[in-house]
Amino acid sequence: MFKQSLQQKQLQRLSPQQIQLMKLLQVPTVELEARIKQELEANPALEEGAEEEERDELEPEEQDQNDALDEFDFDEYLDDETPDYKTSVSNHGPDVEDKDIPLGAGSTFRELLIGQLSLHQLTETQKMLGEHIIGQLDDAGYLRRDLDSIVNDLAFTQNITVQRAELEDVLLTIQTLDPAGVGANSLRECLLLQIRRKQDILQDKANFSRLQNLVYAEEILDDHFEAFSKKHYSSITSKLNISEDDLKEALSEIKKLNPKPGDSGGESSRTVAHVVSDFLLTVNDDELQVVLNQRNAPDLRISPSYKEMMHTYASGAKTSKSQKEALTFVKQKIDAAKWFVDAIRQRQLTLMKTINTIVNHQEEYFLSGDETDLKPMILKDIAEKINMDISTVSRVANSKYVQTPYGTFLLKTFFSESLTTDSGEEVSSREVKSILKDAIEDEDKSKPLTDEKLGIILNSKGYHIARRTVAKYREQMGLSVARLRKEL
Repeated sequence: MFKQSLQQKQLQRLSPQQIQLMKLLQVPTVELEARIKQELEANPALEEGAEEEERDELEPEEQDQNDALDEFDFDEYLDDETPDYKTSVSNHGPDVEDKDIPLGAGSTFRELLIGQLSLHQLTETQKMLGEHIIGQLDDAGYLRRDLDSIVNDLAFTQNITVQRAELEDVLLTIQTLDPAGVGANSLRECLLLQIRRKQDILQDKANFSRLQNLVYAEEILDDHFEAFSKKHYSSITSKLNISEDDLKEALSEIKKLNPKPGDSGGESSRTVAHVVSDFLLTVNDDELQVVLNQRNAPDLRISPSYKEMMHTYASGAKTSKSQKEALTFVKQKIDAAKWFVDAIRQRQLTLMKTINTIVNHQEEYFLSGDETDLKPMILKDIAEKINMDISTVSRVANSKYVQTPYGTFLLKTFFSESLTTDSGEEVSSREVKSILKDAIEDEDKSKPLTDEKLGIILNSKGYHIARRTVAKYREQMGLSVARLRKEL
């Protein structure tokens, strides 16, 4: 049964301008240039340059240009049916050399392998299978798929019937290509391929001492890989009946190997990301100064010619449909330009308000550069001080970098939870992590400190932290457990 009723609801909806501001707030400086350029190209009413207050201050040439707009005929402009080709021009004759320099790019990892494969004496079928296998390699250079699965793929998708033995023969050829280790299906096989390649080279040079180290390294990887991965060194020396010095030399050879051979072949096609700081912080005579990086944010203004066009046309009679459409078009472009300029200005104000509050809160750290001077700080602390929503502060902190005398950091790294010491003082978890890192760096690598022992060290310094919290902080810093940090 349906019935009608009147209800009042209070809803909060973001305007298009607010949405635009939120998006611009998330954009880092390195992307802001492209965003502004995109808006400049899309909106002819927006242009670079400082705002001009008075018409009299315009240059004579600009003044004449704006005066000429009074005589601009919108009907002639909008109703022009002249074909585009009659208004375009080509100043290049047939004999003029095109001197544009094309962009060049290096060969990709897979292209390099296919190029090497073509140098081998293979049948057309083997070449096809080799290119198919190379296409199956991941970015690290590994063949993660089983050969039986590849056989089935070729049969069902390309109607090509091959035997597993044929694929194995081609794969063995691929595993002889450079860089050594490509085509392996596991880390163990990848390292073994590289060790055996080195053995083949050294046998010709009669370097017996190093060759012996490589033989030990091969035995460790081939027969004792699990013990090696868990760093059970005493078990390896016992089973191989070798000295600790021999084990050191063998491990030294293994450490020289590349666990991701595909990376070395893909350097030419990899995009390198560079961090561009959004804020620049300097310390002068114990005074902190922070400015917004304006490198990619030029001054923006509403085009004076569009303003004049709007004024001239709005004051005249609008008798035709085309004239009304022209006025609407100009008005929309000017409004959009105003919104964008205001959004950029509001973005700058919000960024500066946020960074200044963060710097004031962490003044001791920015003056000294010592992580132990960092104070506990969460998003709510900054949001309350600048009277803004936590989500706004989060947008700024998660995507903006500040350049300091001690390095360039993401703003969110200055936020941390608080801990209470024996004296009742609240300290930042970053301070605890710094002490934890120092303790691990200074430990005896032959007997690394366990999480329990690290907790005892922290407790002796007045930081009451459970072992599981120590493990959490250690993992956050990317540090391995004690047995994996063990060295000979």
